[in-house]
Amino acid sequence: MTSSETSTQRIPPFVSLGSARAFGVSPVATTANQFNPVAGAGAAKVSRETAARGNVLDTLDDSSPIARELAHENRRRERLLGRNLPKPEKTRIFTVSNQKGGVGKTTTTVNIAAALAAAGLNVLVIDIDPQGNASTALGIEHHADVDSIYDVLINDVALEDVVAQCPDISNLICAPATIHLAGAEIELVSLVAREQRLRRAIDVYAKARQKKGEQRLDYIFIDCPPSLGLLTVNAFCAAGEVLIPIQCEYYALEGLSQLLKNIEMIQKHLNADLEVSTILLTMYDGRTNLAAQVAAEVRQHFPDQVLDAVVPRSVRISEAPSYQQTVMTYDPSSSGALSYLEAAAEIAER
Repeated sequence: MTSSETSTQRIPPFVSLGSARAFGVSPVATTANQFNPVAGAGAAKVSRETAARGNVLDTLDDSSPIARELAHENRRRERLLGRNLPKPEKTRIFTVSNQKGGVGKTTTTVNIAAALAAAGLNVLVIDIDPQGNASTALGIEHHADVDSIYDVLINDVALEDVVAQCPDISNLICAPATIHLAGAEIELVSLVAREQRLRRAIDVYAKARQKKGEQRLDYIFIDCPPSLGLLTVNAFCAAGEVLIPIQCEYYALEGLSQLLKNIEMIQKHLNADLEVSTILLTMYDGRTNLAAQVAAEVRQHFPDQVLDAVVPRSVRISEAPSYQQTVMTYDPSSSGALSYLEAAAEIAER
């Protein structure tokens, strides 16, 4: 980006469910019928006189739960539209980690990365989970014959020879994972500087981009496996910040203390600059008291780290990977997409 260009990027307009997948196709509609699937059924009534004076979304009757939820989501869309996301002063590198499986690590990684990239920021996702789910969600090939992050860590292949472009979002690239990573933990044991190999690969890649005159990366997200082995240690050593997704259930709290102890050890012996900067509550079910209690407890212990944005349980978020997409492109107007946009905006503005 040249010096004459602005240092902030604008979040693109949302698109409706029936619109094209790409961002920026159409602005948020201002008619009730486009956002009110139950119009005519009595759930939301709009008076012509009030609508003539302003946005009809402000006049939705909140007499039913469906209408209240609809009005709430419309207000969220309006707050996000036009918000500027600042470019960081230097590349921010996040490790997305939690040794408990199924808490939304990969989903959080790809959707926050997609939200930031869609706003015009340059984002790299590094997939070091042998399952390769982040690569799948971003539409990146990751079969056994593809050069992957395994070759970077074990065979000293340059990271620039491995990264691939996400087909849906122009500013988003990914270093894919393959099944070969399943044996990388054992192979790393005998290698020199085994904990620092990913960090050095990222440094070399940054210098290569600068030499070619390419824009520097604004964000790097490293998607970790659900373990605390050498792959995760490499991620901790390469990053400056840790993003911890926490499922709003009791078991997620049990594993958090062990994760924090491991991070403390990394800080003491390998990476003094590492900090737990961000905690995101995921799979939140507002119908249960348990979810509210877990959220309150996490916020009490980590008031500065927990994001205000909360990711709800969402069918759309779960469906998106089956189409090799993030929810940001699969259904940008869904509640899940809005939640990840809010989380991305919070991270960028911190």
